[in-house]
Amino acid sequence: MGRYRWKKWRKFLLWLLVIAIVLWYVLTGGPTVLAVALSILSLLVQLLFAMAFMIVQFVALFWFLARGRTYWVLPGETGATWDDYRGNPEIVDNAKRIVTLLGGVKDFKEMGGEAIRGFLLCGPPGTGKSYLAQVIANEAKVPFAYASAPSFQNMFFGVGNMKVMRLYKKARNLAKVYGACIIFIDEIDAIGMRRNGAGGGAMLGMMGMGGGSGLLNELLLQMDPPNLDNGKIAKLLRSLGLRRKKAERPAVLTVAATNLPEVLDPALLRPGRFDRQLWVDAPDYDGRIDIFQYYLKKVKHDETLTPEKAALDTIGYSPAQIKHIVNESVVIAHQRGAQLATYLDFRVAMETYEWGLKQPLRSMSEDEKRNVAYHEAGHAVAQYLLKPHERVWKVTIIRRGSALGLAATKPTHERYNRSDSEMLAGIQVCLAARAVEEEFLGKKLNGVTSDLQQATSMAGAYLGMVGMGDELFSFLAAGSHQEALKTLRPKINELLRDQMQQVKKLVRDHAEFVHLIAEELLKQGDLTGEEIEGLYVSLYGRTRPEPPKVTASGQEAGGNGAAKAPASEAEEPASEPEPSGEEGAGGGEPEDDERSR
Repeated sequence: MGRYRWKKWRKFLLWLLVIAIVLWYVLTGGPTVLAVALSILSLLVQLLFAMAFMIVQFVALFWFLARGRTYWVLPGETGATWDDYRGNPEIVDNAKRIVTLLGGVKDFKEMGGEAIRGFLLCGPPGTGKSYLAQVIANEAKVPFAYASAPSFQNMFFGVGNMKVMRLYKKARNLAKVYGACIIFIDEIDAIGMRRNGAGGGAMLGMMGMGGGSGLLNELLLQMDPPNLDNGKIAKLLRSLGLRRKKAERPAVLTVAATNLPEVLDPALLRPGRFDRQLWVDAPDYDGRIDIFQYYLKKVKHDETLTPEKAALDTIGYSPAQIKHIVNESVVIAHQRGAQLATYLDFRVAMETYEWGLKQPLRSMSEDEKRNVAYHEAGHAVAQYLLKPHERVWKVTIIRRGSALGLAATKPTHERYNRSDSEMLAGIQVCLAARAVEEEFLGKKLNGVTSDLQQATSMAGAYLGMVGMGDELFSFLAAGSHQEALKTLRPKINELLRDQMQQVKKLVRDHAEFVHLIAEELLKQGDLTGEEIEGLYVSLYGRTRPEPPKVTASGQEAGGNGAAKAPASEAEEPASEPEPSGEEGAGGGEPEDDERSR
């Protein structure tokens, strides 16, 4: 180290000697030498001015381009606290531990530990990932930077790197003042995708010629930089050999959010960068009650709109969706001139959000309305009789969006798996509309496009994904399951035919129920689940019976056998449908097919 410093001093003294000799020669060489020196100096000044002008233009351009859309929030400016983050107490507990570490960085380092440098928030949109980062920053009383990953991208190579460097430089400076700093990068998958070749990192910059990879590499470096104090005074002291204290890394915590953690580069996910991953999912029933209590306290509503009732209707909803529905309920109440929002306003808000605005087709003929009414009646009867874990929520023949009608259900409670009988019941619900058309209308209509597509998908999942047929083969194991599906097509078609025969018998046995629902739909336009229940009780003098155990032909109840396959073909199945909280259908004409709910 001493030898290196001596070389630097020797070079400095050599340049100083050269400058001194030149000055001595100019000052003692007479007027001619002085005049030549002044002319050379004038020329150099002009050249330097021209170069400086070009450099200033270049620097100004890239300074403008390198300004990222980063929003800085200093401690106390957001006001978001733990009490404002509702619906997911386990996530809050994990976040509180991180705040404890940020608040006690010095003590933690004295124990020999290293502060975490980053954690990744994963989960669907609207679940509160960015809001959680704001709460963490406010509770930790440290500066908070909000940046969108796509804002780092630029058409010029290197500008994105400059944005990242400027962001982390400012964060480190603030961390020295406040003790720590948090950087939140939303949608990190836009720049952090797995690198596959030269383009890498989402193929950004220089028309894909490596710019994205460079941006990702810069982010990796800034998240885990060397321990080096780059302050001007520190550099001067190091050059003079006077800086011997070990440099300390400022506590900068990088929090990122993504909906697609599986596409991120492994280098981002290693320890030392994103040390932890937190999955922020949609809240459960208790979590939704907590969220509704929080938002309903802020609006005027009557006693019919309770957190418990609203939470039961919104299974699968994110906090952002819940906030939107509550606000829309108030909007609807205000539009009708009421002072309080009601549960009916809440239902209307949900229906509009999920299905779109009502758009009645006044030019539709009575015969077409009758077709749609029987189509939806078929779905409603099958839903009511075959799905004990779901309740019919709405049946309508009024157009919403592209659907001429729909029959929607809501779960009676949250469920996370389904039996083979329940999957077959779902297939029968999809086929019930076609069964009613053939049995009661004597014709086949083209409004079953989505019905058949969904039924085929469910049958494909039943046989080829979850092993409920006579084979345990899963086409998910194949890289491309197109070839695998060819062998399943005959079995899928046979399963669909078998379920069609069963649901035809069901609607024949409950013909009065089908006719009554269709007639009421023609009179009213739509029916609620309570009204469907009332129609059944008025006909049969009792509430819904225990649903039958749905099986495939040749299969014992509770067994795993499947129907024998003839040489017929069916639609190609897609992936297994999600066990959603709603399943509906709408009869339609060529452009207006069923909408699944």
